Amino acid sequence: MASAIEERLCSVRERISGACKRVHREPKDVGFILVTKQVDPFQIREAYRLGIRDFGENRVQEFTDKQDQLPKDIQWHFIGSLQTNKVKFLLGQVALIHSCDRLDLAEELEKQAAKQGQTVKLLIQVNTSGEKTKQGFNLLGIKENISKIVGLKRLNIRGLMTIGPNTQDQNKIRSAFRSLRTLRDQLQQEFPACDWRYLSMGMSADFELAIEEGANLLRLGTAVFGERPLK
Repeated sequence: MASAIEERLCSVRERISGACKRVHREPKDVGFILVTKQVDPFQIREAYRLGIRDFGENRVQEFTDKQDQLPKDIQWHFIGSLQTNKVKFLLGQVALIHSCDRLDLAEELEKQAAKQGQTVKLLIQVNTSGEKTKQGFNLLGIKENISKIVGLKRLNIRGLMTIGPNTQDQNKIRSAFRSLRTLRDQLQQEFPACDWRYLSMGMSADFELAIEEGANLLRLGTAVFGERPLK
């Protein structure tokens, strides 16, 4: 009998395929990470057993605790707001930081990477919704900030990330995702030496819309692990 996680994972893959079909994309071009916030290591191991290797955490302490308990070939992604004093704990430990959301964080990543002889793969987080509760660079003036980040030699930009607006209005959600894709297209022209391959957008509630607007890296938690316990 299939586990609940296996059934949900199958459903997610079917939904990804359906969204891709609607916009004439190939499902193989859309990847995802499973978000493990408040998820028990037992559940993570079940997803690992089913072939998942990319997982994402949004708190440094929770990441370090789980990293010690889980298989070493997991590709960890950091997706949460990152304080500058926690940067040193992530370098060399995560495959990709999705949430470079301000210039001082980029500068601290550069500083710590130089100290440790590391390079850092990251995504630039953009606030495409304009919501004050969302982290990320504002669209207005973002290119000036990106030009500064591009000059930081230890940082390897791999694309952009955004969080969809907190609304049921699909047009607003689509607009936010479309803004990120448009920005990516512009940045490819203006900063061609950088690698803008990833559009990390779309979570459990809106990933199908994100796919239809060009996402190629989804961040899924509830859709696979189920509802998290209330705290």
